[in-house]
Amino acid sequence: MNKFYNRELSWLGFNYRVLSEAKDKNNPLMERLKFLSITASNLDEFFMIRVASLKDMVHAKYTKKDIAGLTPKQQLEAISQGTHELVETQYNTYNRSFLPALKRQGLKIITQYENLTKEQAAYVDQYFLKEVYPVLTPMAVDSSRPFPLIRNKSLNIAALLMDKKKKDTIDFATVQVPSVLPRIVTIPSEKEGDTTIILLEQVIEKNIQRLFLNYKVLAATPYRVMRNADLTIDEDEAADLLIEIERQIKKRQWGEAIRLEVEAGIDKRLLKILKKELAIQEEDIFKINGPLDLTFLMKVYGMEGFDHLKEAKYIPQPPKMLDMDRDLFEQIQEGDILLHHPYETFDPVVNFVRLAAKDPDVLAIKQTLYRVSSNSPIIASLAQAAENGKQVTVLVELKARFDEENNIVWARKLEKAGCHVIYGLVGLKTHSKITLVVRREEDGIRRYVHLGTGNYNDSTAKLYTDMGMFTCKRAYGEDATAVFNMLSGYSEPLAWNKLALAPIWLRNKFIALIERERDNARNGKPAKIIAKMNSLCDAGIIEALYDASSAGVQIDLIVRGICCLKQGVKGMSENIRVRSIVGTFLEHSRIYYFENDGDTEIYMGSADWMPRNLDKRVEILFPVEDQRLKDEIVHILDVQLADNLKAHLLQPDNVISETDSPVMIYGGVYKKIERQGKAPVGSQMQFCREARR
Repeated sequence: MNKFYNRELSWLGFNYRVLSEAKDKNNPLMERLKFLSITASNLDEFFMIRVASLKDMVHAKYTKKDIAGLTPKQQLEAISQGTHELVETQYNTYNRSFLPALKRQGLKIITQYENLTKEQAAYVDQYFLKEVYPVLTPMAVDSSRPFPLIRNKSLNIAALLMDKKKKDTIDFATVQVPSVLPRIVTIPSEKEGDTTIILLEQVIEKNIQRLFLNYKVLAATPYRVMRNADLTIDEDEAADLLIEIERQIKKRQWGEAIRLEVEAGIDKRLLKILKKELAIQEEDIFKINGPLDLTFLMKVYGMEGFDHLKEAKYIPQPPKMLDMDRDLFEQIQEGDILLHHPYETFDPVVNFVRLAAKDPDVLAIKQTLYRVSSNSPIIASLAQAAENGKQVTVLVELKARFDEENNIVWARKLEKAGCHVIYGLVGLKTHSKITLVVRREEDGIRRYVHLGTGNYNDSTAKLYTDMGMFTCKRAYGEDATAVFNMLSGYSEPLAWNKLALAPIWLRNKFIALIERERDNARNGKPAKIIAKMNSLCDAGIIEALYDASSAGVQIDLIVRGICCLKQGVKGMSENIRVRSIVGTFLEHSRIYYFENDGDTEIYMGSADWMPRNLDKRVEILFPVEDQRLKDEIVHILDVQLADNLKAHLLQPDNVISETDSPVMIYGGVYKKIERQGKAPVGSQMQFCREARR
C-alpha cells in the first residue's frame, strides 16, 4: 500500500468539493452560481501551471515517480480522466440545475441563438452592427496568411468557409471574441419583469456571415485554448530580474497549447484543423455541452436585481481586541492584539502603515508585499512615507504567480517615490507577511511589528480568512529587524528570539515540535496536534505525523485543499482526522497547535506544510504567547472542528474501490458530515455572528 495521495489528484478532489457547494440546494442560488464559476477559474490555473509542468517533465523524458508512486505520464493520464469527469459534472449542473432554476427566478440565459424571438433577433442584429462589428478582426488562413497565434485563455470562433465562386474550395478562418466588450448582453425579454441575456460569442456566431460576404459559412463554433503559463526564469543569468520577468510574461500568451475547449457537436473538419494547427492531443480536447469558460457566471452573479438569491453581504466588524477610536501605537504598547479577517476589518493593518507614514516620530517602515490590490492604500502610504523623508524598505515579490505585472507596476511606483525596493532573493520567493515600524519615543527607540498569515491586500482581506498579530515586544522587534537585514543584505543573525524562518530552519522546527508530541505520548503525557493550513503534501512532515499518530498522539488537521496524507490507516494514521472546510470565505490562515504536556504552544505564519514553502520560500512562523490571544485561537480551532455544515471529512482508503474515479483512488474521498440530530454548526457563519456581537 502506498502511504501518500497524489498532490494533483488531491487538488482535483478539492475542486470537486467546491463543485459540491454549487450543487448544494441549501445554498442561495446565486451563491451556488459563484461556486460553479470558481471551479472553472480554478481549473484554468491548474492546467496552466500544474498540468503544464507535468507535460514539460514528459517532454524531458523525466520518469521519476512522485510520493504516490506515479510517473508524470501516469499522473497526466489520471488527471485527463478526472478532469473530463469534472467538466461533465460542471455542465450537467449548469444545464440541468442552474438554467431551469434561474429561469424560474426571472433570469433566462439564451442557450441557442436559434431560440430568439423575432424581436430579440432584430435587437441582437442591431447590437452586432452598432457595437460589435467595428471591433472584430476576422482572420482567414491560406498560403499567404498562416494560422494566427491564438492567445492564452482567449475565446475565439472558428469558421469553415466555401468560396461562392470556387465551390470546390473550403477555407478556414478565425475571429477573436473581443475581451474589451462585455460577454453578457442583455436583450428584450418575452415576459415583463424578466431579464434575458445572450453571450457575446452567440451574437457574433449569429451574424458571422456578415464577416465573410464572398463566402458561404458552412460551420462556425467557439473554441478556447489553454497554454503553458509557467514562467521559466534563470535568476542567476538575469542581469535585471524586473526586466527578465517582464520579458517572460509576454511569452505566457504563446506557450505550448495544453488544453482545447470546443463546443460539443463541432464540425469534424473544423476540429481536425484546430487539432493540427495547435498540435494538441486527443486527450487534451474537451467537448463542452454549453458555453465555454464558465467564469462568466461571476458576472451573472454581479447583475442587479437578484440580491434575494444571494447571502446577505457581510461587513467586516471592528476587532474585539482594539478600540478603533484610540491611538493604535498606544494600544499595541498595552499588549499584543489579534485580528481575525474577514470577520474583523482589515482597516487596522491599513491604518498601521498610514499612521506610520504621517507620524513625525516614525523613522522607518519596512514591509514585505506578495500580492496587493490594484488600488492599494498601503502602497500609497508607503510612497507618502518616503516622500515625508522616512526610511522605507519594501520587498516586492515579483515572482508572485499571475501578479507579476501588477507587482512590477507597484515596484516602479515605490522606487519613484524614493522607497528602497528589493525584488526578493535569488532562487527563493519571499512569501512571508511582515511589517516593521521603527518609532522614536520618550524612552528610546521602539519597534512595532505586524505579522500575518495572509497578503497585505485590502480587497482579498474581505474574502479570505486570515489571522494577524500586532506586537511591540522587544524580541519580536529584534527578529523583524534581522529578517529585513537578511532580505536587503547578506547578514544572517547567529540566533533568533521568536521567529522561525524558511528555508533556514523552519522544517526542522516543525519536525521537532511534532516529535516532542510523539515523545510525550510515549511517556504517557498529554499530547495533541491541531494544524490548519491550505495544503499538506510534504513527505517528511507526513512521515513525522504518521510516527506521532502511531505513538498515540491525537491529530486533527484542517486542510482546505491538497492533502497527500492518508488518514485512518491501522498502525500508521488511525489517530489522525482530516477535514476540509469550503464555504463563503476562502480558508487561508495557517495555525499550528501543540499540546506540549499541558504547556500549550501555538504558532501562526505564512507557510503550508509543502516542500516549496519549507525549502524554496522565505516564510515566517511566529509564536502566539499572550494567553488572551491563545484562548481566542483555541476557540477558533474548536469551532472549526465542530463544523458540521461546510466541513468535508477525508475517508479511510477502505471506502475506495478499483472502479472509482482516479480522483478518488489517488486523491482521496471526502464526505460531508452526517449530523445525526446534532445542532448545525457552520464555523464561518458563527464567526460572523460572534464578530457582530
